Amino acid sequence: MLDRRTFMRVLAAGTGICALGGATYVLADEKARREAAALKRPDGRSRLPPNQYLLQRLRAMGGSEGDPSAKGFSLKVHGEVEQPFTIDFAGLLEMPQVEQVCDVHCVTKWTVLDSHWTGVRVADLAARAKVKKSARHVIFEAAHGYTSNVLLREALAPNVLIAHRYEGSPLARPHGAPVRALVPDLYFWKSAKWITGIYFSPVDRPGYWEVRGYNNHADPWKEERYG
Repeated sequence: MLDRRTFMRVLAAGTGICALGGATYVLADEKARREAAALKRPDGRSRLPPNQYLLQRLRAMGGSEGDPSAKGFSLKVHGEVEQPFTIDFAGLLEMPQVEQVCDVHCVTKWTVLDSHWTGVRVADLAARAKVKKSARHVIFEAAHGYTSNVLLREALAPNVLIAHRYEGSPLARPHGAPVRALVPDLYFWKSAKWITGIYFSPVDRPGYWEVRGYNNHADPWKEERYG
């Protein structure tokens, strides 16, 4: 819980307090929501997708945790590639690092604007593996058999990362430490936590949530929440 002084200051500023999953999250006020909805992305779409509300920081969304240690991390890049490889955490840090600011949208209707991430582009990993022309989809593989599927052309977008830092700090355990996928232009369940592999596939393979009724594509601006 926020202390009384902080609570009153936030309340006076017209911002809401919301308890979610045992933690306290600060909701941006209605004015901020309207302003965000009026902002445009380079592609002309609103920065705030339909029927989303604003949080000021990520909400941990649960899931079956993997090994959170950097020492235990290993990422397998395989499938329709000419040079499959496995990379550890130190090797990931040796690759070109990208720092980016992006918005994140959850299917449960919260959005965080201007979140800061550091990681390696999936496109760079794909280039190293020499993806074959037969590849059409990317399957993000994670702990305990979790997967999420993304079209190849979307997975290779420059803002799609294998991320290891959030807001300048190493990923926290609830957010997928030590490394997670980041696919900011799709609902956040596509950004698999505790990632273990990237599989380049010639055919689509619906993932954990997709086979349980979630939309196979997950575009927030089309509200592709459920199948």
